[in-house]
Amino acid sequence: MDPDIENLLTAENEHIVKLQEIVKKTMEDENLIIQNLLNPPKEIVTRGQNISDKVARFGGSWVFIISFLLLLTVWILFNVLVPKGDEFDPYPFILMNLVLSCVAALQAPIIMMSQNRQEEKDRKRSENDYLINLKAELEVRALNQKLDVLVQEQIKVLFESQAKQMEILKEIQVEIVKRKEK
Repeated sequence: MDPDIENLLTAENEHIVKLQEIVKKTMEDENLIIQNLLNPPKEIVTRGQNISDKVARFGGSWVFIISFLLLLTVWILFNVLVPKGDEFDPYPFILMNLVLSCVAALQAPIIMMSQNRQEEKDRKRSENDYLINLKAELEVRALNQKLDVLVQEQIKVLFESQAKQMEILKEIQVEIVKRKEK
């Protein structure tokens, strides 16, 4: 086989080996990211956390607000409209104020617990987003490396081809000069 062809085949093999190394390195870099994304830690929710989520979901809804306003309206109307002595919480509605204070005092920390859990979920979600962005960046870097290797190899092949063509042109020129001399 022609030594030039052997050199080109060897260069191509080296080029393929370089690309394989880049791919292998990229896969190793991405392995941890993929494992974290595919196997997120299981969320263990206690009974209290589950209750706090439900209370927060209900306490922050229009159903709660409207039903609570209706209850307060019925409470006030009943205590204002019933005959004297039959009301259970006469004006200034001290019992109603006590109930409202108790509801607020219990509901606020329960909602805060739920918000803290939601904040933790959001933090984990943002970490996963970061890992996905990092994975994409690694893929872009790997592609850039592959392109660099391809361009370097193509330039090398072009220079070798040009050198070969120059040699052929010199041989042709020498041949032309010899024929003119004859």
